Amino acid sequence: MKKIAKIGLLLAITGTLFTSCAADYYVADRPAEPVYVRPPAPYAGAYWVPGEWIWRGGRYTYINGYYVHSRPGRSYVRGYWHPVRRGYAWHRGYWR
Repeated sequence: MKKIAKIGLLLAITGTLFTSCAADYYVADRPAEPVYVRPPAPYAGAYWVPGEWIWRGGRYTYINGYYVHSRPGRSYVRGYWHPVRRGYAWHRGYWR
């Protein structure tokens, strides 16, 4: 009985490890960023976070930029397309 429990635990842990591996979603060609008008800042000191691409419904979808409160001592690194073996994948922007 203990052997069966150990095997079950091993299979559960292995399955968890493999499902937590993040796969890159990729496209053969980088899509063009849509053109839109950036609205005026809603308050003083607002920081514009540029638009991003997200993987939704089996394809990349563009999300417009937005304003946020700036983070003192930090800077925003814009997202970018990076080459992968089969094409390009989107690397999201982040604060550093």
